[in-house]
Amino acid sequence: MIGGSNLGLTCQHLCKTYPTRNGLITALDDITFSVKEHEFVSIVGPSGCGKTTLLKLIAGLSKPTSGQIIFNSGLSRHQQRTALVFQEHGLFPWMTVLDNVAFGLEMYGMPKRDRRDLAMTFIEKVGLVSFANNYPHELSVGMCQRVGILRAFAADPQILLMDEPFGSLDAQTKQVLRQELLRIWRENKKLILFVTHDIDEAVLLGDRVLVMSGHPGHIREEIQIPIHRPHDPISEQQLELTEIKWHIWKILEEEVLKSLQMPS
Repeated sequence: MIGGSNLGLTCQHLCKTYPTRNGLITALDDITFSVKEHEFVSIVGPSGCGKTTLLKLIAGLSKPTSGQIIFNSGLSRHQQRTALVFQEHGLFPWMTVLDNVAFGLEMYGMPKRDRRDLAMTFIEKVGLVSFANNYPHELSVGMCQRVGILRAFAADPQILLMDEPFGSLDAQTKQVLRQELLRIWRENKKLILFVTHDIDEAVLLGDRVLVMSGHPGHIREEIQIPIHRPHDPISEQQLELTEIKWHIWKILEEEVLKSLQMPS
């Protein structure tokens, strides 16, 4: 998939090693893939296979030991390359919802009135207008995560990196936020890399799923989701989705059994 004018990101032969008291540990080995400009790509894999490490490399928080990351599109004025959303929302407790959402815009020098107006348009999209002047401790966990996602979108990054953003939420809140995420993504069309342990979530959200395995971490398989959103659970498409989920599960099961040295 490398090459082409509509690619937003290309990772070529990425490797990452860490020194330890017992020698070098290889976290990632020969990671190669490309993502289109407005594609939503899910990443699944067993714990410890390097999913978070991969996001940190793309975000520039860590440097690869070898290989390269190529950003195929230029940045517009005041645009940042990437924004990260973690499982913990990371809101500033001394800031209101409005100021948290507007924070990234402030960092790029947008005038106060303009950034607050833009932040409010995002807050309106998820029905949090009545909480705009509340502080994080006055919100539910789901609301805080919603604000964290809005802050990332409002900053207008080229690439949005999401590391299990719904992992700590209950099933009902997850379902609501997944739909909200897809709606905001359709309206703003960012390139999204979305790490999750939830196979259903990966298939529901992604145009494509990268299945990672380790140790060391590598991409075991790329799986295209051949169904347009929204995925209708009652339609004939459900059988195809079930087969995709089962296929991913068997890959991950094999990896887990291997790590436990159990017969498959």
